[in-house]
Order: sequence, then structure tokens, then C-alpha cells
Amino acid sequence: MLLLALGFLLVILQPSTGQFPRVCANVQSLLSKECCPPWDGDGSPCGELSSRGSCQNILLSQAPLGPQFPFSGVDDREDWPSVFYNRTCRCEGNFMGFSCGECKFGFSGLNCTERQVKTRRNIFQLTGSEKNKFLAYLNLAKNIPSQDYVIATGTYTQMNNGSKPMFRDINVYDLFVWMHYYASRDTLLGGSNVWRDIDFAHEAPGFLPWHRVFLLMWERQIQRITGDENFTIPYWDWRDAEDCEVCNDEYMGGRHPTNPNLLSPASIFSSWQVICTQSEEYNSQQALCNATSEGPIMRNPGNNDKSRTPRLPSSADVEFCLSLTQYESGPMDKMANYSFRNTLEGFADPQTAISNPAQSGLHNALHIYMNGSMSQVQGSANDPIFLLHHAFVDSIFERWLRRHRPMLEVYPAANAPIGHNRENYMVPFIPLYRNGEFFKPSRELGYDYEYLQEPALQSFQDFLTPYLQQARQIWPWLVGAAVFGGFVTAVLTGLIRACRKKKGGTSSEIQPLLTESEEYNNITYQSNF
Repeated sequence: MLLLALGFLLVILQPSTGQFPRVCANVQSLLSKECCPPWDGDGSPCGELSSRGSCQNILLSQAPLGPQFPFSGVDDREDWPSVFYNRTCRCEGNFMGFSCGECKFGFSGLNCTERQVKTRRNIFQLTGSEKNKFLAYLNLAKNIPSQDYVIATGTYTQMNNGSKPMFRDINVYDLFVWMHYYASRDTLLGGSNVWRDIDFAHEAPGFLPWHRVFLLMWERQIQRITGDENFTIPYWDWRDAEDCEVCNDEYMGGRHPTNPNLLSPASIFSSWQVICTQSEEYNSQQALCNATSEGPIMRNPGNNDKSRTPRLPSSADVEFCLSLTQYESGPMDKMANYSFRNTLEGFADPQTAISNPAQSGLHNALHIYMNGSMSQVQGSANDPIFLLHHAFVDSIFERWLRRHRPMLEVYPAANAPIGHNRENYMVPFIPLYRNGEFFKPSRELGYDYEYLQEPALQSFQDFLTPYLQQARQIWPWLVGAAVFGGFVTAVLTGLIRACRKKKGGTSSEIQPLLTESEEYNNITYQSNF
């Protein structure tokens, strides 16, 4: 019954976050290189008549890139999204979306003026009904086509430079699997040649901001297709776990009774089909993943290569990682030493922070431990445990941000691997998001983690926030008033002293009899200034 009800909601709710907007996946948009759809509210492009946004040229970062990708003009993802579009909607204020029809993360209301902070919770703290609802939402997303987005099934060259569009429909869940694949796929160089040392979502500074956006977008999709505006992704706190605690039929699917590489038939996820897992086949054909079903989810947790990943991460691993003060260092890739990002991602030892790609720590350790669909980068999002895992990884990122309070300038502005500089747009998201825009505390993006909350302190901060904002606006006037007041006070004080000196020789009858007061010695003098 729950699934039927959720299916009905799809008819009246339109999802709108993903990859290629359906309204821009046509010959006219591709040849004009413009994606500025009308906002439904007033019918004008980008909601311009309602001052929501306007159609603008895309401003690309000119900062130099690192040496990891020695090519130019061979990959559609370079200078994203300029190969496909060079004009998109630039939204004003708190508006967002490919047509400026949504609110920025952390805002809601008709005019996107209402602040909101939602809480992501430990999956084991959910009630039975909350957990079942989450599982039903996942299954719903897997079985409902995305209304607003399509995926590309060919490169821009294969589309004859836009005159022969190659797009297809996809369900909501697989849309995100495909986006993860597309960001991390190899570069097709023609013939049978590919370049593997490229990834727009991993092995570089953008790893954490990219996945932060990915989860926020996925969360919003579920909120929209279900009508549950309070939905948040739960997390799995895997610190010190001895095995896969969510790998049972009550949660994310247990082990198949006769085939340890498959999920239990009692789990709803046993019927799911994976996509985008055959990278070598795509490379040999010089083709993109077209979202064709490629078999069931594979998972055999714990039966992984122990020499690479001997155990799941510990609390001590996480604490050491959090102690690192540098977000990024050196080459800013998987060889970076003493880098918080590289250590959390798992390419550096969680006890020394020295790069060691032969070992898998923290984030990477979970992927390898699952020993199946989740262990291959491009197709790892096929396993829904991906969401629980990355929500917890994001919470560690959040702890680091709160502990070290870095300025935006800490995020590298230049010389990072392709796509990872601060001002680069993240591949393959439309609407456009820059890496640096998500290098900030989660509460500014509208969410928090249950285990990170400080209720009393936060309530006080929330109480003070509007007053602090007002004070910030009138601060120049307050400074001016203080300076002027100080000047006036100094002048008056000088005049009073001058008058007293002038009258110093007059009769004692007109001077205050302070010494005659019995209470004089008990007076506490306080300034009201």
C-alpha cells in the first residue's frame, strides 16, 4: 500500500535535480549551446520576469590545472558544461535549479526565504516504520522514471556536434548511479585508446564537496517524488564494526543462502539490476554506459583481499584523520601526504597520513570490504549501502570543518587535477555547482547530523542569529556613532574640568559634602556606557 501511495504522488510531484535537463536535450538547445528553460511560475526563461534569474554566459575558471591529464579538447567533461552549453540560468538570491524554479539547499518557502536545518540520523536509531519507509523510498526511486532528466548515451562527437541528440530516459535511482559513473569514467581517445588517470569526483580535492552535492541532490529527489519534505538520508556509523551490520534482510539485504555473492531473496534489493559496471566493454567500444541492465547487485562482505583491507576502520583511524590540519597537500591527488582529504578518502595510511595506494583505508576500506558491486568505482552507487556509507563519510568531513574552521581559501584555487579547482563546475551536474561552494558547514546547506548536534548551544545560536545579522548590517553606523560619541564625551569632560578649576576658590558651601555621607564608602561606581 505504501508503494501504491508513493506511486500516486509521482503524478503530482515533479523531480528536478540531475544531469541533462530533458527540456535542453534537443537539437535546438545543443546547436545554440543554450539551456535556459522557462520557469513554470511565469513562463519566462529562468523566471526572469519574477526576478528569480536570467540567462547568462557561463564563466569558466581560467586557473591552471595539475599535470595528471595531459590532453585538451578530447573529453566532453573538460570545462564543464561548455561542450554542451555555454549559456545557462544564473539564479538570484536563494533561488536555484536549471530554470531557477527551486530553492537553494537550506531554504524553503514560496520565495525561498525560510531557513531550514534537517537532521540526518543513524539508521539504527530509526523506528521500524521509519526504516521501512526509507527502504520503500529507495525501491520507489528504482522503479520511477525521472521526469525532468535524461542521460547521454553518446559523446558530443557521436551526436554529430549536437545535430543528432543521443539521450534516453532513466529511473530516479539509476540517474544517480549514472552520474557517479559519468564523473569517474575513463577518457575515450579514439580507436581502442583510453586515459584512465582521470576522475572528476575522486582522488583529488573535489572528492568531499562532490559527494556532498550528490547526497543533497539525491535527498531532494526523494523529498520531491514522495512528498516527504522532511526526508533525510540515514547514515551507518561503521567505526569499530566487526562486520557489515546493515547486511541483513531487515536493513540492506542479507547474504543469499546458496550463493554468497548475491543478496538474500527475502530482500527487496535482490531484484535490483545494476548498470554501468562494465567499463572495459564500454572502453573497447568507445561508448558510454547507456543504462542497460547488467545483472543483480553483487555483495560478499568480508571475503575481500585482506592484504589490501585487513579490517573495517576504527575510531582511532577517524580521530587521527580529524587531527590533520591540511585539507590538501602536494600533488593533490592520491599520492598526497598529510592530506585530510586523501586520508579520509583512503589512499593514505590512517595512522601516518602517508600515501599508500596499495592499501585501502577509511572510505575506500568500506568499498573494498563489500567485495562486490560497491567495490568498483564507476558502478559503486548501484548498491544502496553507498548512500549510508557516504552520509557517514560526509559527517567526518563536517567534523573536520567544525574543528578547524578553514577559510574558503584553504580549498585549492589552482593546480589541482582537472575539474577539482575551487572555481571549477562539478561534472556532470546541471544546475551548475562549483567545488568551493560546498566547502562550508552543513548547517549552511540545511542539514546536520544527529550525533554532532549540541542542542542547548545551537538553540542559543539560532536565537542570536537574526540579531547578529541585523547588527552586521548596521555595524558601520555603530562604529561611526561610537567615534562621534567619544569625541563629544571628551569635549564635555574638558569643559567640565575647566569650569571646576575656575570655581575652585569659591565658598565651600557650594561644594558637595561627599565626606559627610555615611554611605559613601559603600558606593559601587558603575558605568552605563
